[in-house]
Amino acid sequence: MKLQPAIFEAHEIRRVYDEATETWLFSVVDIVQVLTQQPDYQTARKYWNKLKERLGKEGSESVTNCHRLKLPAADGKNYLTDVATPETLLRLVQSVPSPKAEPIKLWLAKVGYERMQELADPARSLDRARETWQKHGRSQKWIQQRMTGQETRNKLTDYWANHDIKEGEEYAILTNIIHQEWAEVDVKAHKAMKGLKTQNLRDHMSEAELIFTALAELSTRQIAESIEATGMNENEAAAKTGGGIAKKARLELEGKTGRKVVSTENYLPPSKKKLVKREE
Repeated sequence: MKLQPAIFEAHEIRRVYDEATETWLFSVVDIVQVLTQQPDYQTARKYWNKLKERLGKEGSESVTNCHRLKLPAADGKNYLTDVATPETLLRLVQSVPSPKAEPIKLWLAKVGYERMQELADPARSLDRARETWQKHGRSQKWIQQRMTGQETRNKLTDYWANHDIKEGEEYAILTNIIHQEWAEVDVKAHKAMKGLKTQNLRDHMSEAELIFTALAELSTRQIAESIEATGMNENEAAAKTGGGIAKKARLELEGKTGRKVVSTENYLPPSKKKLVKREE
């Protein structure tokens, strides 16, 4: 994970990108400091500790969804700090009476997290994604395949959510197992092949890669459903089997065409492509 601070009204908000889950994690106390309009960091930290204690007693999921990471402080040293996803922060913001609450919500959406709006109107995310891909020069055929694959992915994660799989790390573990099985390369290595860093791997897949990813995830879900897989052990087994089915199909296609499905192709802008080549 690499620290990549963001700026809100001249306030630096510490955040890191978790490549395993492809999620931004923000410093909770930094957000609280803005909300409480406290110039002193320690005062904001004490406020957050009291709020966390109260929310914990109330059984709030927002507190349990916070994680701790070592982040650099003003003195240059690293300290364990509570961090949370934008979705969790949007819920926490509601617990702090502040004139900055609405601007913070809008800012979180602006930096790329509009999940709250999408929950209320899922069509927003689809329309936004389609527009973004069109601007980036994707063909209608690619866009349709990408959206179909996302629907398949959503059905799989819905199954996991209802069968004792925790969102975040466990989702990432199962996703990596599926990918490793069908592609014979894990997600991190596949991203490296394409010269990607914080970018979404699926947004840089070829049509074939998208199809085989979808086949692997479809197979995984249907196998899990057939045995009512619950918990990590049973779903790991389903993930390996589902990924293996897609692997067999991939190998057969490659044998007929003589072309590899897993490729280094990406949709990075020309300037970034040159940078990748220099780094290689």
